[in-house]
Amino acid sequence: MSDIDNENLFCRCLHHGREHRLPGDPLEPAIVPTSVYHLPGEPTAEHQYGRWSNPTWSALEEALSTLEDAESVIFPSGMAAIAAIFYTQLKPGDRVLLPSDGYYTTRTFTDKFLVPLGVSPITCPSAEYDAKDFAGFRLVWVESPSNPGLDICDIGNVTKRAKQAGALVVADNTTLTPLGQRPLDLGADLIISSDSKILNGHSDVLFGHVASRNTGLIAKVRDWRKLSGVIPGQFEAWLVHRGIETLEVRFDRMCTSAETIAQNLLGHPNIHHVKFPGLSSHPAHSIARNQMMRFGTLLGVSFADRVSADRFINECKFVRAATSFGGVHSSAERRARWGDNVTEGFVRLSVGCEPTKALWKEIKRVIDSL
Repeated sequence: MSDIDNENLFCRCLHHGREHRLPGDPLEPAIVPTSVYHLPGEPTAEHQYGRWSNPTWSALEEALSTLEDAESVIFPSGMAAIAAIFYTQLKPGDRVLLPSDGYYTTRTFTDKFLVPLGVSPITCPSAEYDAKDFAGFRLVWVESPSNPGLDICDIGNVTKRAKQAGALVVADNTTLTPLGQRPLDLGADLIISSDSKILNGHSDVLFGHVASRNTGLIAKVRDWRKLSGVIPGQFEAWLVHRGIETLEVRFDRMCTSAETIAQNLLGHPNIHHVKFPGLSSHPAHSIARNQMMRFGTLLGVSFADRVSADRFINECKFVRAATSFGGVHSSAERRARWGDNVTEGFVRLSVGCEPTKALWKEIKRVIDSL
């Protein structure tokens, strides 16, 4: 997708719903805190019961569907969205391929809840997906760039070969959003996003969504939400809708700053390694250039040891010590503390919306002192 096409999509997202408005209608969606609706006679109304639908949900799903160019279903967290895909697309005896270097909770979920049901999870490093044989898999789960290691696979190549093998492809697009990468355009059957992160962008709500252009697949996901009761709150949906309206400007600042800081970190004597898809030193930089519109907001920064990494996180005044990522405030954490397969000195740095020069000056001050 070209930059102008992507910009047009976002403009349509910002102005969604205008064709339905009457004079005097509010321009922003209402928060509708109800569990019941007026429902006389036959149940033919658009909204019938609070577990099934809500006007605030509908406004957000319309915005997301415009942005994804695909039907979207919202959930109260990213993991709720992930679980919805697993429970609607897998059955006993199925095999699912998961990235061994991806978000660890996805693997933990399959081990604890899907293995007892007869599903077999197989893991593989993201960088090896391009050479993986997908025969015998029901579902291939892609996370590119992977979190936290920022490894990359060729999504178009993976989806083509996986479909030839009869597998569904699901892409976790949390780290890049639809403005940075469009896995559905590259052939993925479904995408999930943890909207708690960049898409909402203000670190004040847990949320997620699933999107697909396959009406049969997304209908199962919507039915799962309706029948399981894994539903989002109306206020949370309103917050995410508000967050989306500044997504383009936030994401642009964050990505631009991340590119600058990654370049500035190269060669610093107190930094052992910098991993960022936008650097030519990234082993899959050429793939990143072909399938991404932006290189993202996350950097993998390796310090000499745990002590140096913790000092950087704790002493940098413009970086918050926090798990998760994607907020307007830059944040960082030492990922080895969660058991990720990284060195003790590896820090996942999430670049926020602070002015780039001031942020870099503070980062450099601390790194120089290590």
